[in-house]
Amino acid sequence: MVGKRGLGILGVLSAIVGLGVASGVQAQPVVGVPHDWQVSFPPAYTPLMEKVESLNDLLLIIISLICAFVAGLIIFAVWRFHASRNPTATTTTHNTVIEIAWTVLPILILVIIAIPSFRLLYYGDKATDAAFTVKVTGHQWYWSYEYPDQGNFSVDSRILSEADRVKQKPEVPRLLAVDEEMVIPKGTTIRIIGTAADSMHGWTVPGFGIKKTVIPGRLNEGWINVRDEGFYFGQCSQICGNNHSFMPIAVRVVSKPEFDKWVEQKKKSAGLVPATGVASAAPPANR
Repeated sequence: MVGKRGLGILGVLSAIVGLGVASGVQAQPVVGVPHDWQVSFPPAYTPLMEKVESLNDLLLIIISLICAFVAGLIIFAVWRFHASRNPTATTTTHNTVIEIAWTVLPILILVIIAIPSFRLLYYGDKATDAAFTVKVTGHQWYWSYEYPDQGNFSVDSRILSEADRVKQKPEVPRLLAVDEEMVIPKGTTIRIIGTAADSMHGWTVPGFGIKKTVIPGRLNEGWINVRDEGFYFGQCSQICGNNHSFMPIAVRVVSKPEFDKWVEQKKKSAGLVPATGVASAAPPANR
């Protein structure tokens, strides 16, 4: 009995220690990640994705009504005009009312679809009152993130090998773990400027409702505002070469104080902040 109690206590203590270690290694949850047997959209993590879901629900209703109407017409035609009821086929060739109806009604349906669609396109196109900008550049085959409003430092984001993923980030699914995530503060509107260095890429995070094709020599704009902290993932949505499937998109959303600490750390690493915090008064040497 004493031995069993001792083993039980040791088990509880080891579980507590394990939870503490896990929380120390991974302070933030893995949120925006695909799941087995997932159907339809992922959960909405931004206001833009919520509007995308609303438009999708409206289109689903319209499509369902159209399908039900067409199916009803087919069933009625089969019942009403089959050979036993109509041994002699009708010779009617024109019906002005029907022809006007099947021209006007589709136009009205398209107008109903177009109005919220254009509103959503303009809503997700330009960022209003953005706190700062992140420039996303697609390379073959990795991403780089520049922070021009935070000292103009940059971060390269490359996929981790499977062995490194298991050691460093085992909670992240295979082919989604990277060495450096794009870091942003929660509850903040971030302007995303996208371009590419070599070929077309697609910066796509489904839970954010953003899908921007980045093209060499051109800048595309979008924006995100993520409510909750955590890790969110996407993938390149353009077939950009033989390593297309090995350039995942990883975004780490943190609190604003933690983001400020991360920015200061990256600025020091890039040599943008003097180590002593005091600027030198000596003029630079001539080269």
